[in-house]
Amino acid sequence: MRKAHTVHALIIGLVMVMCFGGTALAADLGIAMVTDVGGVNDQSFNQSAWEGLQRAGKDFGLKVGYKESKQDADYGPNMETLTDAGYDLIWGIGFLMGDAIKEAAEINPDQKYAIIDFAYGDKTPKNVACVVFQEEEPSFLVGYIAGKMTKTNKVGFVGGIKFPLIEKFEYGYMAGVKLANPKCEVVRQYAESFTDAAKGKAIANNMYQQGSDIVFHASGGVGDGVIEAAKEKNKWAIGVDKDQNFLAPDNVLTSAMKRVDNAIYDVAKQLNSGQYKGGQALVYNLKNDGVSIAPTSNKHVPANILKEVDGLIAKIKAGDIVVPATSAEFDKFK
Repeated sequence: MRKAHTVHALIIGLVMVMCFGGTALAADLGIAMVTDVGGVNDQSFNQSAWEGLQRAGKDFGLKVGYKESKQDADYGPNMETLTDAGYDLIWGIGFLMGDAIKEAAEINPDQKYAIIDFAYGDKTPKNVACVVFQEEEPSFLVGYIAGKMTKTNKVGFVGGIKFPLIEKFEYGYMAGVKLANPKCEVVRQYAESFTDAAKGKAIANNMYQQGSDIVFHASGGVGDGVIEAAKEKNKWAIGVDKDQNFLAPDNVLTSAMKRVDNAIYDVAKQLNSGQYKGGQALVYNLKNDGVSIAPTSNKHVPANILKEVDGLIAKIKAGDIVVPATSAEFDKFK
């Protein structure tokens, strides 16, 4: 099916050139992505990926597309659909697709894949490029801001599903809070969902009622509810993945950004130039501008605190501060 589709696509391309006098793309490349259950308009993780893919499509003349997943069971069929559609590279957006990507890669060894937030170590298939982030680093920075700006000495963290990936946000945040303000308490709760905004709102409301005045979320669509609670109670929320200040301009203090869009764009650029790097993991962090705090942070965070954050960034880049990503590392950091 794949071979027939490729031949068909080449014929269409030649016909377009003959009929319209255009120039066919040198590689006629296509890249598509499978979203996780948050969907392509989640105002966070998946949306950032799609924005990066659209930018790559425009800059490199690529065909781009996506399939949305409504449940975990959709991952495999969605990848199969995009494989049959003839895309040269297929992305899985999120660590929950780790098994589905590996299975698809083993079934289709000539098809190129990539995945965000998952790495297979020495078992990485040659036709899979992995992208991972050091999420603990921007979480540390927003935690420092929270520790400096809390007026109650109590702040919150709302996680999505409790996995090591989300714990990197949690422990990085806690370390930043404790460095800024050793007396500050950090209350934590997981929603066990990435889509239940109502649950996120309920958790955040409870945290605010119990005295937290700043709540950081790393929870996908659950965070929409966290931010809504902050808006209604006129408290602070801290966004994630994208700059989420636009969701509540007066109540989103800052955001811990993962430049998923840049990672998607970089891999598209590599594919377009024949430099696709399968069989290995690409790591994005503060050193290579793969993570950051939101550019809108200066709306609400005082300049002197942002200057201190710049100093922390320099120390992290130099290796003078190693941000904890696990419970054991956090205990050692303290």
